Amino acid sequence: MPETSGARNVDQYAPLASGMTICFRDYGDKADPAMLLVAGLGEDLTFWTDSFVDSLVTRGFRVVAIDNRDSGQSTFVTAPPPGLWRQIAARPRGDAYTLADMAEDALGVLDHLGISQAHLVGRSMGGMIAQTIAATAPERVLSLTSLYSTTGAKKVGGPTLSTVRLLASPPARNRTAAVRAHLRLTRHIAGTDHPIDDAAEAAIAARGWDRSAGEPAAGTARQIQAIQRSGDRTAQLSRITAPTLVINGDRDPLVAPSGGAATVRAIRSAQHVVIPGMGHHIPEALVEPITTYIAQHANRVGEGGNHVRIS
Repeated sequence: MPETSGARNVDQYAPLASGMTICFRDYGDKADPAMLLVAGLGEDLTFWTDSFVDSLVTRGFRVVAIDNRDSGQSTFVTAPPPGLWRQIAARPRGDAYTLADMAEDALGVLDHLGISQAHLVGRSMGGMIAQTIAATAPERVLSLTSLYSTTGAKKVGGPTLSTVRLLASPPARNRTAAVRAHLRLTRHIAGTDHPIDDAAEAAIAARGWDRSAGEPAAGTARQIQAIQRSGDRTAQLSRITAPTLVINGDRDPLVAPSGGAATVRAIRSAQHVVIPGMGHHIPEALVEPITTYIAQHANRVGEGGNHVRIS
């Protein structure tokens, strides 16, 4: 019987030639097709909930979840973070890394595990990283699922002003403040139809704080400038040939739904699922439908796509 997240929550580490060490967890039967989960901005791998991981494992996938650099137990780089005004003005420091560097980190984990090809699932910034892998290393990609992400083009996928104000709040300096900030932001971005579970989200935020190997605020700031330095990736996305599924809600104040639509336009034959009332969050009520979409997509590799709207 395949192991699920409830059976094995073990941090493992992949030391890479770049000097990064990337933390990962490996779930399920190693004989099953591999599925790589790439988390979003400021998130560690535990933001993929046990129920989400278990749903994919029980559907027949070996699930590998990673901490991106500057999050969780992975390497926190030593370069100074950009200041708030640099972030607002989208003027990254000269020593900023890029989404391509983060994509290389993810591929390094697959190399470490001896996985030649994988299904990719990334959300938000993780979607951008997964898109980058699919565009630059197509031979490694069985399928791509991009969850509430965007292309980097300036006129699409932007946050609302109220969201920008929340993101510009002073960073948390302790566990209690981190939990409070996470609850405030998640309530704001979760959409209209799926109120958050405060207790569950508080536990996620606390666990993320406890797992951090570095300064979370500085790490998130460096990840933001990685997105900014990578710029508009629309032309790069047009080179993606892997079967692609784009999922987003229609009530996302962090990455506007226009980002998902632009991703679909950029990637040939991408399928598009728009979930009414969903924001920038995967509530427990949507774990089953979203993992069903992902599994069905991965299982029909090679077929064409179309636009689907559910209600």
